[in-house]
Formats: sequence, structure tokens, C-alpha cells
Amino acid sequence: MTHKISSAVVALALFGAGPAVAGNKLIAQGASVAVAKSLLTVTPDREWNKMGARPGRNSETWTLDGDGLNDVTFYGGIENDRTLFREVDKRSKPLPRFSSTMLLTDLPVLFENSYSIALNTQLMKVDSIEPATFLGQNGVHFSYTFSRINEEVRRKGEASAAIIGGKLFMITFEAPDVFYYERDLPAYRAIVAKAIIEGRSGR
Repeated sequence: MTHKISSAVVALALFGAGPAVAGNKLIAQGASVAVAKSLLTVTPDREWNKMGARPGRNSETWTLDGDGLNDVTFYGGIENDRTLFREVDKRSKPLPRFSSTMLLTDLPVLFENSYSIALNTQLMKVDSIEPATFLGQNGVHFSYTFSRINEEVRRKGEASAAIIGGKLFMITFEAPDVFYYERDLPAYRAIVAKAIIEGRSGR
């Protein structure tokens, strides 16, 4: 069953995407898809909608029921000295930049600080951090909570990340903590479990 895309694409306002919303695309169940303009390849266990608006240069977002309800975002090979998102106010509030020399434990901090600026909110917190295997490499898994500005809904998120070949690869999931988060978390974890970097094996 095809789910409908929400008419309000929040990513446009949050991450500075252009005014036009184009390119929304259905991702079929079981299809192997390269994401985020990279060799990061995933095979979802159900249909998803790929959003036309990208939060950043090497990222893309999928949703089941509409942006802001259940979002999976892929970050495909963020290079050294690049930001996770498009700059919101580079002069007054520059976004932090990824460094290939970062420790894995630095990645949740990078994410938290980037979100706080991009969302213009202080209500962003990383709740837990633990080592994990991601894309066949040593990585980090973390959970977080946040609220968007002028919004009372609390959102929960989960992320897996690793630095491979000096680049950051990460997949995140977030949704309102009432209903959507618990319902759709298994779909996100199924994506992470089967994610690979095409053409790479071992270390």
C-alpha cells in the first residue's frame, strides 16, 4: 500500500532547501537502492517515500506517512570539513563540520550540535551512546530526543554511524514519541541491518 506524502515538507524550512518540492519517489519493498548520492545501499522491507527535498548535499530522507511523522535520513559519505546540513546562517551560526580525525564518540556530539543550530532549538539531547557494528565496521549507535521550535511534540530518534575511508556514513530515524516511534522503529532497524557499501568488503 502506498502511503501519502504530507503536503508540508518541514525540511524546506529547517535545512534551507529550495522553495520547490519535486522528485518525491516511491521506493519499492525489497528493492536495493543506492542512497544519498553514494555507494551506501539499502534494501527496505516495506514501501517508503523518498522526499524530494534533501537536508544536505550528501543526504536524503525517506518517510512512511509524511515528513515529520516517521523519517529515515541517510548520510552517504560526508567528507572532511563538510557540514551535515545546509547552512542556515553561516555568518552568525555556522554549523559544525565533520572531521575525518574524529573519534566515533564525537559523532553524536556533532549530530547534536548540528541539529540544535539547524532546528534553532536548545531542546535537543543525546540520551545514550554505545559501540556498535555498522556497515561491517566499528561504529557507534546513539539515541536522542528533541522538540522543534514552537512545537510541543517531543520526538525520539535513533542513529547508527561509522567513519569509513575518512568519510562519515550514518542512518537516522526519528518520529513523535507517541505511536509512530515505537510502531516504525523496526522498519528502520531492518534497513540498518541490511545496509552495505556497494563494492566494499571487509576493512
